[in-house]
Amino acid sequence: MSSNPTRRPEEDDSSEERIKRFLATASHDLQSPLRHIAMYAELLLDDLEGTLDGEQLQSLRMIMEKAQAAQRLTKALMSLAGGAPQVTPEEVDLQALAENVWGELTDEIAVSDATLESQGLPSLRTDPALLGLVLRHLLTNALTYRSEAPLHVVISAEREMADWFIRISDNGAGIDPAYRERIFEPFWKLPKVGTVPGAGLGLTTAREFLAALGGDLSLEHSDQNGSRFLIRLSVA
Repeated sequence: MSSNPTRRPEEDDSSEERIKRFLATASHDLQSPLRHIAMYAELLLDDLEGTLDGEQLQSLRMIMEKAQAAQRLTKALMSLAGGAPQVTPEEVDLQALAENVWGELTDEIAVSDATLESQGLPSLRTDPALLGLVLRHLLTNALTYRSEAPLHVVISAEREMADWFIRISDNGAGIDPAYRERIFEPFWKLPKVGTVPGAGLGLTTAREFLAALGGDLSLEHSDQNGSRFLIRLSVA
C-alpha cells in the first residue's frame, strides 16, 4: 500500500529516522534486563530442578525461553534500526506460530469471546521472530479495533509462483476510506473511543520487518464487515 502522496520526501525521511531511533533505543535498553531474566531463570533451573514439580519446572523453562526469544527479537530490531537487518531463516510451521501468537495475545488481553480460524497453514522458510512479530501486530490490531460482535479472525495462505500470500481477515469495525492511506504512517492511530494502547508503530514496523524478509504488507480490503490484510513473502 502506497504512502500518502501529499507527504513531502523530507517528512518521510524524518519519520523513518524517528522510527529507527525509537527501535534502536528501546531494543538497546531491553537487552540487559532480558539477559538477566534469562540468566536467573537458567540458574534456578539448575539449582532447583530436583525439587520442583512438573508445572513449576515448565513455568521456569517458559520464562527462560520467552526471555531468550525476546533477546533475539531485540537484536533483530537493533540491526533493523542500523540499516542491516539480521535475518535468521529457518523452517517455520505457520500454523503453530499463528496459534502461539494468538494464545499469548488472548491471555494477555484476557479475551474470552474471540476466535481464530487457521487450518492447514504451510511451513515456510523465514525468520520466526520477525514473522511472529508481524502476526502479533496484525492480530493486536484486530483485537483492538473490533466491533460489538464476537471477534472472529481467519488466517489463510496460498502459494502463487514464487510468492506466499498470507491473508488475515477479521469481522471488526473496518477502516474508514479516509484513513486507509494513513494506517502505515509511523506514530499514527485510527481514531477510537477510549485509550488505544501502543505507540502507533505496529503496522509501520510490521511492514519494515516484511521488507527485511523480502516481502510486503498491504490492506487488501476493508468495509463495515471487517478488514483483510495481505502479507506477501517470497518462497525461499
